[in-house]
Amino acid sequence: MNDPLNPSPATPRPVIRVVHGQAATDGAGVELSRVIGQPELNMLDPFLLLDAFASETPDDYLAGFPDHPHRGFETVTYLLAGRMRHKDNAGHGGVIEAGGMQWMTAGRGIVHSEMPEQENGLLKGFQLWINLPAVRKMDPPAYQEHIAREIPEERRSESQLRVLAGSTSRGSRGAIIQPLTDPLYLDVRIDADGRFDEPLPATHNAFVYVIEGVIHAPGEDAEVQLKQDELGILGQGSNAQLHAVGGTARVLLIAGRPIGEPVARGGPFVMNTQAEIDQAHRDYLEGRM
Repeated sequence: MNDPLNPSPATPRPVIRVVHGQAATDGAGVELSRVIGQPELNMLDPFLLLDAFASETPDDYLAGFPDHPHRGFETVTYLLAGRMRHKDNAGHGGVIEAGGMQWMTAGRGIVHSEMPEQENGLLKGFQLWINLPAVRKMDPPAYQEHIAREIPEERRSESQLRVLAGSTSRGSRGAIIQPLTDPLYLDVRIDADGRFDEPLPATHNAFVYVIEGVIHAPGEDAEVQLKQDELGILGQGSNAQLHAVGGTARVLLIAGRPIGEPVARGGPFVMNTQAEIDQAHRDYLEGRM
């Protein structure tokens, strides 16, 4: 039994697997790195996909992501640089700018486009797909959008973080709170040779993705090194413990409560059965999204 007067020391969550982003294209030929949703890591419940895109070459991104449907999950678009315009068939539209994010619940279905709002310069960011439980897959579509200044920031002695979703151990409440999967989504910049330590719920699957620099983290037997565009899946324990090596580092630290249900995929649709995927295709083709 735990003694409340003498709490157990933090147990690092070790990196149990390193996943490398794979070159891919999506939309109308946008070049990106697919980190989750590829053969090396099909999914990490509740996370279905993580794409990283970064280019200063307009031909890599200008074609964008023309009209396409979604059903059954949530998409999280987070831009570090550039501008992206969003429109959908329900009349919603807007622009995501550097430092801003859009959290879209596709629910029962939406047809939308995501097109770069620029003709040159750096476009850099991420799209994360988060599954929905079966009882909520057919909810009405919904959006939560936040510009850069609306995303809470927190300064620690050796790091600075932006809290996109969830709450930190220091009490910062993120721009998004989603009870269904209780996600934590942090953008963390760690000072040169600095350390970052954050408790994570034991119930949650978690990973760290390196945006810039090099980090070391505890492994199962020895320390593990993670470099740019590498993802480390975190095993059991109480805390994520990260150490920037050789300079500053920037990472995404993301965790979420797994849903634990069957997953059926069909391109832009994620349901629980193949029959539901087939119905989603029919609904899209017959204009019921």
